Amino acid sequence: MTYALTGARIFDGDHMLDDRAVVVTGGRIAAVLSEKNLPAGIERRKIEGLLAPGFIDVQVNGGGGVLFNNVRTIDGLRTIATAHRKYGTVGLLPTFITDTRERMTEAVEAMRAALAARVPGVLGIHVEGPFINPERKGVHNPAYMRPIEQEDIAILTSLPEGRILLTLAPEKNSPEDISKLAEAGVLLCAGHTAGSYTDIMEAYSRGLRGFTHLFNAMPPLVGRDPGPVGAALDTKNTWCGLIVDGHHVDDASLRVAIAAKGTDRMMLVTDAMSVTGTDLESFDLHGRTIYRKDGRLTTEDGTLAGSDLDMASAVRNTVHRLGLSLPDALRMASLIPSTFLRLDHELGRIAAGYRASLVLLDKNLEVRQTWIDGE
Repeated sequence: MTYALTGARIFDGDHMLDDRAVVVTGGRIAAVLSEKNLPAGIERRKIEGLLAPGFIDVQVNGGGGVLFNNVRTIDGLRTIATAHRKYGTVGLLPTFITDTRERMTEAVEAMRAALAARVPGVLGIHVEGPFINPERKGVHNPAYMRPIEQEDIAILTSLPEGRILLTLAPEKNSPEDISKLAEAGVLLCAGHTAGSYTDIMEAYSRGLRGFTHLFNAMPPLVGRDPGPVGAALDTKNTWCGLIVDGHHVDDASLRVAIAAKGTDRMMLVTDAMSVTGTDLESFDLHGRTIYRKDGRLTTEDGTLAGSDLDMASAVRNTVHRLGLSLPDALRMASLIPSTFLRLDHELGRIAAGYRASLVLLDKNLEVRQTWIDGE
């Protein structure tokens, strides 16, 4: 089927375009043309608002009432992706946090099935722990934390397709194992770490690609002890995930980090839990009740436990709270994460040859429609 989307302003990943149409055929973008140059007889679908590349979220614990740790099935993954799609997310990495090796294996197997079935929106898996530091555990269960073993490497390199992102604490794992994973194509991020600047830079030399939720679950930047935050801002070729919800990190700290590193390596993430897309006020995580109140998710003692955030809200917050331009915010939600995932040849732009995975926003940056592969 071939059709043309007409009537909307277009952000193509680089520029704002007016009076253009996006021609879609076979789930991909065939052309971006002046509306007056559209072929006669082509089906025209009139839309209004701003058409942009769909959002890519590399850290999604759950949605639609499902937490990936609790529901390690293809149906669970489909529910999570569907819940986030209404907020403009066209691609995500369902995130499995610190747990047993057996359950991690089940999560990877569920992802294998989802990728084989081409579940819309599912791009791969993010395994966040258990190879992290109990000193910076956050809400993760320290009983499951341990160093990487050879069996884990086999599990984490077993997917025939899709992306695997692993969050680890470099100081708790051997440089040799970090090298093995990076060389096998696993995307490595430092997170839940108490490592020194030297620890992080050693991992960087071994293939570390980024940092999970910068500032959170890691020591702060100190003048004589830059630590993970200093390493993140000092390495120009790494990516940083940012949770822009007004709770995880102060807006000023985010602005300072962006000013230091620029926007081209900063990607918006939600760290969303199962409550996204629902009216639920609480959920269970490893036997602990997590409460939802005033935009925050916390344990009874007040520890943050993921976020009550969606990608459209993250974009709005980046514009309204941080003061960034709309093009920068949209890139941080689409092109930057797709580049991190090595998918920027397919996602993150509205251009010929790219997948027709798009989001339509109104003047308030609320989502009106979402397309995944033209559907």
